[in-house]
Amino acid sequence: MRESEQAVKPVWAIATVVLLTGMIVAGLRWPSLTDAGNPLLELTKLLLAAGVGVLVSSAHRRSNRDKLSRSTQQAEILLCVAGAMMMIIIGNSTARALGIAGGASIIRFRTPVKDPKDAIVFLLMLGLGMSCGLGNFAVAAFGAIFLSLFLLMLVRVGAEKQRAMMLEMTADGQKFPTEHVQSILARYQIPFEPRELKQGKDATVRYHVKLDTTISLEDLSAQLVNGSGGLKSVSWDNGK
Repeated sequence: MRESEQAVKPVWAIATVVLLTGMIVAGLRWPSLTDAGNPLLELTKLLLAAGVGVLVSSAHRRSNRDKLSRSTQQAEILLCVAGAMMMIIIGNSTARALGIAGGASIIRFRTPVKDPKDAIVFLLMLGLGMSCGLGNFAVAAFGAIFLSLFLLMLVRVGAEKQRAMMLEMTADGQKFPTEHVQSILARYQIPFEPRELKQGKDATVRYHVKLDTTISLEDLSAQLVNGSGGLKSVSWDNGK
């Protein structure tokens, strides 16, 4: 799985460079493409909005210490496309703008956005989509580059160097793979302290650990479970 991910990275990087370069060149050559009578142009705007949404959503995912949910990523991309489509439909018509505003007021999002940063990213994605819909491709490209880099930089702003957590692991049986677990923690240079051992049908051990904020809990959990030959579940909780 990891080898396939490594193979995709160069392709993803090349596609990103081609997309942004093409948008910048097109935007500088044609500052504002608003020909509403050309369906291919409107389709291009939607495709570019989708590309920008994927790029910024990927940067947002990488900037989050805890991985974004799949639905959140998809919502960001769709919101960028929605912004472009709204601008295409509205054009220069005030009546259309009022109609879309009235229709949008009917929609109610019941899922709360827990992180304020995610709410701001939603708003910015809508703005990038609108830029694509207006044909301001250079503005959208530069905005996507700036937002992606800024999100990645924000990881270091106000971030704690370490976080204390409780690591609970359940073995597949009564024998706990201590050597495997401790070797993984040592590889990541994670200080740990055994706190509790429960013996039963399946042995359960709790460790108090201190993790660097750059370490992904999802990746670390996968390494603890996969190939251990003994762990069947791993869970994390804020340690005290």
